[in-house]
Amino acid sequence: MSSKRDYYDVLGVKKNVTHEELRKVYRELALRHHPDRVPAEKKKEAENTFKEISEAYAVLSDPQKRALYDQYGHAGVDQKFAREDIFRGTDFRSVFEGMGDVGLGGGFFENHFGDLGFDIFGGRGKRGRGTNREPKAAERGADLEIAVAVTMEEAYRGTEKSVTVPRLEACSVCGGSGAKPGTSRTTCPDCRGTGRRNVSSGIFQMAQPCARCGGTGTIVPTPCETCAGEGKVRVTRTLTVTVPPGVDAGSRLRMKGEGESGTKTRGDLFLVVELRPHDRFTRQGNDLLSEVTVSLPRAVLGAELSVPTLEGAVVMKIPPGTQSGATFRLKGKGMPELRGQGVGDQLVKVIVEIPRTLSPRQRELIEELDKTLGS
Repeated sequence: MSSKRDYYDVLGVKKNVTHEELRKVYRELALRHHPDRVPAEKKKEAENTFKEISEAYAVLSDPQKRALYDQYGHAGVDQKFAREDIFRGTDFRSVFEGMGDVGLGGGFFENHFGDLGFDIFGGRGKRGRGTNREPKAAERGADLEIAVAVTMEEAYRGTEKSVTVPRLEACSVCGGSGAKPGTSRTTCPDCRGTGRRNVSSGIFQMAQPCARCGGTGTIVPTPCETCAGEGKVRVTRTLTVTVPPGVDAGSRLRMKGEGESGTKTRGDLFLVVELRPHDRFTRQGNDLLSEVTVSLPRAVLGAELSVPTLEGAVVMKIPPGTQSGATFRLKGKGMPELRGQGVGDQLVKVIVEIPRTLSPRQRELIEELDKTLGS
């Protein structure tokens, strides 16, 4: 069970709130709870509140994330998006456009959202003006995403899959520097090693990567011949991924540090599960749907049927007078719940089979039955 508060409650809005109403509410709350606008003794509390309202706004302002949240709650968003992906793409900057100087500093956003790729209220953060740090985008490599197909049985029990991943890795000849062995990179003369060019607009100070060095702060006078000065080469790796029980179509599995190389750390690899169709079972959430046929006499009289499940055949009893289309529940025979406890059920639909041809004797018996039923 998630310990997070409901996003709508966090922002104090109703579920039918419009996008413009969300922007207005978030702006008011952000100005009220920004850590740079409260007394020192309340900074920690304000910081936690600010993070909470910003996460709520990031989800509810995005149609895709909001639809997932409305249907599945926090579990739906957490399963679909990694922590940094929840914030990625959220236009925080436009929320405060046209407000002039409201006294917001950039330290909080730089320190807490910088690793997620945000540079909103630029200025006083650890990546502020005058630093010689390389931009985060250069330090951390790009994330990768590939599909991995699993069968229903593999999704049920869990499995290991081998995946082939083409990715950029540090050049082994130059050690990732991009410079020809025996030479080295030099400070970029345009940005003087900062890797950034700052542009001010109203209350915002937006940092842009230096065009000459691409944000690295250095240039390569004599490029490595193997990687042409890029410091990276494309290679193909075969990796083994553990697929946990309960995955469904669209589940995203994260392999930390298996993405592309950066100057300091690697990105992550995300594997999107594709569930192969099954000839007997259809998945509906954590429940499995299946069908079983039964003869007319057995449906009329009641019977014990052998029903296939993912664990093997089990006996299921049907009562006398079972109608075609009746559905019975096999408790605990469905899919295990991903990242939690419990298991779904198997719903078995009974199809009564009507014979297409009858022997003379069979026809006689049916006719006698028809007379006794008074039809």
